[in-house]
Amino acid sequence: MTILQILILILTAVLGLIAALIVRKRLRRSQALAQPFLEQWKVVLRQNVPVYGRLSPAEQQQLRSLIQQFLYDKSFEGCGGLELTDEIRVTIAGQACLLLLNRPVSCYPKLSSVLVYPSTYVARDPNGDESVRLGESWQTGAVVLAWDSARRGAANFADGRNVVLHEFAHQLDQEDGSGDGAPILGSASSYAPWAQVFSKEFVRHCERVARGKKTVLDDYGATNPAEFFAVATETFFEKPRQLSTHHYTLYAELRAFYRVDPLDWT
Repeated sequence: MTILQILILILTAVLGLIAALIVRKRLRRSQALAQPFLEQWKVVLRQNVPVYGRLSPAEQQQLRSLIQQFLYDKSFEGCGGLELTDEIRVTIAGQACLLLLNRPVSCYPKLSSVLVYPSTYVARDPNGDESVRLGESWQTGAVVLAWDSARRGAANFADGRNVVLHEFAHQLDQEDGSGDGAPILGSASSYAPWAQVFSKEFVRHCERVARGKKTVLDDYGATNPAEFFAVATETFFEKPRQLSTHHYTLYAELRAFYRVDPLDWT
């Protein structure tokens, strides 16, 4: 067998594997959507995720479909003695899937598990230091959340703080293998204006935080560009009017990325 024949066999095998993965992904989505969206899940959305009621009928249907896919595809695990319920799963999925409305992407393809604690939990950083946390996003395929914070963030969708939106924004940012505040954008031409706006806004935010000046964006966004993107995402969805008024170019970039305008929901 010649080297060319070997290369052809390898290429054929790789293409076959890619095709199989695509078919499997489509099959899983079809299986998820074939299941009915339970009436009790709608009750959870209306009671726990009030922003659901502000969406258009088409957006509500799309969100329900995304939730079905999310619940079918992702594994939930209760930690710290928490007993998982449909209320917990649907409340978290309902917020996470808001970030996917109108976007032609799969449902967090690198995410496999959602770990949920009853409340704040203690975690170690790479240096071995312990800290109390509300949530975190791992590049290894998991999101960790404190249930009381996730529920509170959904109920108060106007304070600019939402741990679910924050951590799942990190998941979007990490899809390209690097959590750096620059997620995968819709086109190659989008990266230059994104970088220009976000770098300028990040520096501006850091300067204001250093001077002790409060802005619509949480101070935590000054930590690094990845946290700035996650904080900006929270603010975009929860305080759209203030963000569009004081940081219009940032708002416009996020509106183009998420393909929704939360001002329509106010």
